[in-house]
Amino acid sequence: MSKQAKKIDFEAAMTELESLISRMEEDDLSLEESLKDFEKGISLTRICQASLKDAEQRIKILTENGEEELILND
Repeated sequence: MSKQAKKIDFEAAMTELESLISRMEEDDLSLEESLKDFEKGISLTRICQASLKDAEQRIKILTENGEEELILND
């Protein structure tokens, strides 16, 4: 993954992915263009998956900390 790809946030990646999908569905693309769009789509999907995984991990940590506090306060 390039440095530029690492800087894109979840919302921007989703917006770009949605645009890419629309383009692929509507336009009559050459094989080469289709492959480039597909590769870009895979990259954007991975960025979104990584962002969601990070968010899930943060929520898990916060939830676990909250459970520990509840147990200690009882």
